Amino acid sequence: MAGFFVTGTDTEVGKTYVTVQLIRSLVANGYRTVGMKPIASGGLSGQDGRPVNEDVLQHANAANVAAPLEWRNPYAFSDPVSPHLAAARANTHVQFSVVSQAYQHLAALAEVVLVEGAGGWLAPVSENQTMSDLAIALNLPVILVVGVRLGCLNHAMLTVESILARNVPLAGWVANCIDPVMPCQDENVAYLSSAIAAPRLGTLHWNEQVEGAETVFDTERLKLLF
Repeated sequence: MAGFFVTGTDTEVGKTYVTVQLIRSLVANGYRTVGMKPIASGGLSGQDGRPVNEDVLQHANAANVAAPLEWRNPYAFSDPVSPHLAAARANTHVQFSVVSQAYQHLAALAEVVLVEGAGGWLAPVSENQTMSDLAIALNLPVILVVGVRLGCLNHAMLTVESILARNVPLAGWVANCIDPVMPCQDENVAYLSSAIAAPRLGTLHWNEQVEGAETVFDTERLKLLF
């Protein structure tokens, strides 16, 4: 069994898209894979009245392991705001022990569990805890999604520095080109490839962001994770 914590250089950099494509690629390569979103803010109401986040639904559609919603998404909040604010509005305190127990249930079912964080690496979960603390509590190596747009070099290197400063293994990173008109896009990706001491698992280009791109990450790149 292997688990990875997927974080990003910011919000709206394509963490869910990358997580889904990783799930699809792992499934296509024969791995029993499931996605997890420990804390989700914003979403639709399910049949039981519980908010069901769109990211969680996308994970499930790509995975080949079925698991209860409460394991795949222990905390779901209706308000589309920062997790610590959403939890406070719902009068809920996020407990890492609950997330850890849910993760262990998933790990017993799947060969690979991809845990997608909310927001960026230091996005607050409570008044004194961040997403980085959750990754540490789960004892998972990190896959970093870099949203390739103006400012990405600074954001990426600051995030990498913070990950390594917390002694968390950086398993790899993904360049997600979210700005189709960004100048010097290839040069920015090349700089990060030389500056980040972890393998670049893939580069997702704007015109590749379509459903069914299961082969974005080839077998050799996936092997770098294990």
